Amino acid sequence: MSDNVKSIFLVCALTTIFPTRVAAQTSSPWQWRLDANIFAGVNQQTREFTDFTNVESQNWFMGSGERQAGQGRVNLFSMISLEPFTMKDIGSAQVFQTGETYNNQPLIDYQHPHDLISSLGTSYARPFGAWAMTATAAVVGSPALGPTAYMHRASAAENPQAPLSHHNLDSTHATPGVLSFGLARGSGVVEGSWFRGREPDERRTDIDLGALDSFAVRGTWKRGAWEAQASGGWLNEPDPAHPGDVTRLTASIGHTHTGPISTQLFAAWGQNREPVVGPLNAVLLESQISWLDGNYFYSRSELVTKDIIHIIGDHHGGVVDGHPLSNIGAFTLGYTRDLNKGMRARLGIGGDITMYYVPENLKESYGGPVSLHFFLRYRFTTGAMLAGMTHSH
Repeated sequence: MSDNVKSIFLVCALTTIFPTRVAAQTSSPWQWRLDANIFAGVNQQTREFTDFTNVESQNWFMGSGERQAGQGRVNLFSMISLEPFTMKDIGSAQVFQTGETYNNQPLIDYQHPHDLISSLGTSYARPFGAWAMTATAAVVGSPALGPTAYMHRASAAENPQAPLSHHNLDSTHATPGVLSFGLARGSGVVEGSWFRGREPDERRTDIDLGALDSFAVRGTWKRGAWEAQASGGWLNEPDPAHPGDVTRLTASIGHTHTGPISTQLFAAWGQNREPVVGPLNAVLLESQISWLDGNYFYSRSELVTKDIIHIIGDHHGGVVDGHPLSNIGAFTLGYTRDLNKGMRARLGIGGDITMYYVPENLKESYGGPVSLHFFLRYRFTTGAMLAGMTHSH
């Protein structure tokens, strides 16, 4: 049995007892919450020259606590991922995915594992009349840049794979070193962040602390079932494989409807303005429909501009004239069925298929690729959701 398969079995065994290990409510002023999502299954990727079939697990575990502190409330938050142990070192095979490095080379056709410590920090929120102020300090956290990260979006809750647009939209969700300040009034929130722009390195079990050298600002609007954001950030040399600063712009809007048939809809645009390459755009549409308390149908559509030909040249030591860009499309359909009806813990079985639009300049290398996933999903939540309490992502 491979090390990855053994790790996945260990994760699933441990998490089945987690809900029973959480302490009962006491008179403590703290209110605690524990959440976990574990996907374990088979990832099959087919393309022109190389096929992949891997057993792997995407997973994350979140803990948070909140209490009154003077005129406001203090919140402690954390998140860990066991992906450094439940995925290959290079990551999860994913056609056309790019971002971060492996063996000091830019990653291509893989989604990197997330770091063991993916969130760790504290925030303080205090009202001032019609206004509310929030200050956040995180050893690892999420700056005010981009929409809610894909693993925490309701529209992507049943999809274990990162979007191809991840590094155009929400790749800063696990940034080592973040200071943020926000002001809210009514339905609007304005936030600013000072953070470390460099992406995490290949050592997934440490924390890559360094100078805070990047900035971001975001405006968020929430009313009823609607939520929208627009943000921009300047990232100081985020990718060591592609030296240079990056300006990132994002905008998104989402709608959630709860009822006998519940729907979550999400649309986003992101742009990386990179040196030499120029602007790289991405458009993302996601949806999830649930019915009969245990059936989930989800979809994802993307159109992303990538400089894959240049990355291929880097991988093989070749020389590429200029930076020919590739407009790639991806369309995913998936379904998950809950096997139990527990309120706090739910086990489900699911799968999805992704088809791609391949531009002419990549057809010789990729042909007509297809991605398939079959998985078990385990999710639990312990503790009451507090008014105004959110995770850091």
